Amino acid sequence: MHGLFKHASVSFLALTLLLPAYAQAQTKTVPESQMQMQLSFAPLVKQTTGAVVNVYAEKTIQRQSPFAGDPFFEQFFGQQMPNRSEKQSSLGSGVIVEANGTVVTNNHVIEGADDIKVALSDGREFPCKVVLRDDRVDLAVLKIDSKADFPALPIGNSDAVEVGDLVLAIGNPFGVGQTVTSGIVSALARNQVVRNEFGFFIQTDASINPGNSGGALMNMKGELIGINTAIFSRGGGSNGIGFAIPANLVKVFLASADSGVKSFERPYIGASFDPVTSEVADALGLDKARGALIAKVTPDSPAAKAGLKVGEVITAVDGIPVEHPDALLYRLTTAGLGKSVNLTVMESGHEQQLTLALARAPETQPRDQRTIGGRTPFTGAVVENLSPRVADELRMPLDSTGVVISDVEGGSPASRLGFEPKDIIVSVNGAEVKTSRDLQEIADSDPGLWRVEIERDGQRIRQFFR
Repeated sequence: MHGLFKHASVSFLALTLLLPAYAQAQTKTVPESQMQMQLSFAPLVKQTTGAVVNVYAEKTIQRQSPFAGDPFFEQFFGQQMPNRSEKQSSLGSGVIVEANGTVVTNNHVIEGADDIKVALSDGREFPCKVVLRDDRVDLAVLKIDSKADFPALPIGNSDAVEVGDLVLAIGNPFGVGQTVTSGIVSALARNQVVRNEFGFFIQTDASINPGNSGGALMNMKGELIGINTAIFSRGGGSNGIGFAIPANLVKVFLASADSGVKSFERPYIGASFDPVTSEVADALGLDKARGALIAKVTPDSPAAKAGLKVGEVITAVDGIPVEHPDALLYRLTTAGLGKSVNLTVMESGHEQQLTLALARAPETQPRDQRTIGGRTPFTGAVVENLSPRVADELRMPLDSTGVVISDVEGGSPASRLGFEPKDIIVSVNGAEVKTSRDLQEIADSDPGLWRVEIERDGQRIRQFFR
């Protein structure tokens, strides 16, 4: 046993002699002494926690009477049994990123809310309004209703984050009050972990629990490197795997909010992509299964103009490797509209560089929005011509064509008959509906009998109405 301790002492001595030389060659170091291992996060926490807030969202839910539609109860009680309204509250976290009271949080924290308030760590509470929200990237920007100056957390460069970096997660888990947990970055570029339209997350083992959503994932410089958004758990608690939206996506989203736009727009590519399997990698001469396989290219789209072809694989954007299709969409989104990126493309073992322009989704034909009236099954439906931009706004495939229902007025004939937003009207009485004007003209003719064909989620539905 004595020899074992002696051997351990020699090893420790050798390690302490080698560490300074190693540290000089590295920008990040490990603790070199017992004193360093006793260092505390407390100064960093005191410096930054004031910028992390609790977000309280409240919405009104209409509860229908359980006896509604029952002839017996309606006969005896009539209107004395109205529907009830209840208020539901949700709790999350947020991060002040600008001194004027601009707060970033998750969209799912405030989704559907009628009233939103934020509470600071010093006990102050303020109402706030939604500036911009997007369910696809699960981000929302709020503005505190006050002219005071607030402590703000600087936004760092999430591309500089490496696996093994120390991080702090700050939020309000389970509503117990502001809490700080520590851990490391355990993985990068994670996807398929939550139901976002695309996934590209920082994975951490810092404890993230319900209520942490929208809180800060912070590096040792006191910079925001991610917005905590999800946990991987079967029981509802933290099991050592949490996910955060990278700060570079937050920057782009915040810039859109500051510009005053009504919706967050991502670049239109005009192509669809599949993951690269091991079989595809072998066939194309790739050293491993990574990248985005081009599955479809829309004519005259930015992808077509850049020279992209079906069957090619995009392996990097501006020299940064692309692990999967979600990573490609993330890189293009964070590059920003109006910019151009350099793509590394592989085909049959040959590598080439192509330039892709990042533009807004085009409105290839005027949307010509119309609200259908008169005595028709479509009365109360708002229809418009599909284009890549309209499809993007409605969260539909960007190559969708035809006439789409973009909204349905509550209580209208269209609503009662079951028409829904995103329904594509294919034909009426055998006549193809190519434009919203076509549908308006058919409605004005009042044919009496309506044979309607629509497309919903890729399925054709046919109905008869009189």
